[in-house]
Amino acid sequence: NNKYALLGGLRSSAQMISYEIAMGLSLIPILLVAGNVTLRTIVNQQAEFHLWNVLTLSVAFVTYLISAFAETNRLPFDMPEAESELITGYHTEYSAMKFSLFMIAEYANMVTQSAMVATLFFGGWDIPFMSADNTGAVSFPLVLLSMLIMLAKVVFFVFFYIWIRWTLPRFRYDQLMSLGWKILLPLSLGYIIVVAGLMLALDAMGIQRGIAYAGIFLAVNAVILFSLFSFFDRGRILSPA
Repeated sequence: NNKYALLGGLRSSAQMISYEIAMGLSLIPILLVAGNVTLRTIVNQQAEFHLWNVLTLSVAFVTYLISAFAETNRLPFDMPEAESELITGYHTEYSAMKFSLFMIAEYANMVTQSAMVATLFFGGWDIPFMSADNTGAVSFPLVLLSMLIMLAKVVFFVFFYIWIRWTLPRFRYDQLMSLGWKILLPLSLGYIIVVAGLMLALDAMGIQRGIAYAGIFLAVNAVILFSLFSFFDRGRILSPA
């Protein structure tokens, strides 16, 4: 019923479309390596590699994390609710419990995204440096330890969301859309080709899944990340004026 709510709704829909595509594409390398779409298989694959996906699929992690911030409308991507521009956007039409439901949903989304990041890229509920929890024998202490490890990872990423909100300024809207369509989308598509090609090459060479396989992925991702950082840095950090 007012221009602020209308602009906030338009921004929210445009932001959702652009960043959901990049988020979906960033999951494809994980599914290629795991060979399955179930979260249990993805966690077991990370245990088999003895390395988390954040190390072996680092580019996908960066893309997914940026998209997760945009999906949850958190700074620096809170365009639909920008207080200095839209006076909280579509929230201006709601008050009392209806307004609080928006806040509850936003923080529930943060917890969900934190759990997804922990599962997809940080080994999920798997206990590091142990294989006893993967043998199939049920043990109450191991189950409790797995739950605590998963909870600690989720709490860390929720804290990370809040930490970023206190730290970074908001993007302009044109910068936000350019990042989604001109950088994250082509980067995600190109990375899928790199991962698929690398898997074909390693399989053709007869390298079995394990620490050596994961080490090659780690080296390739380190090279890609350094190249991307050098390109986007443009002399600001590596060789500051």
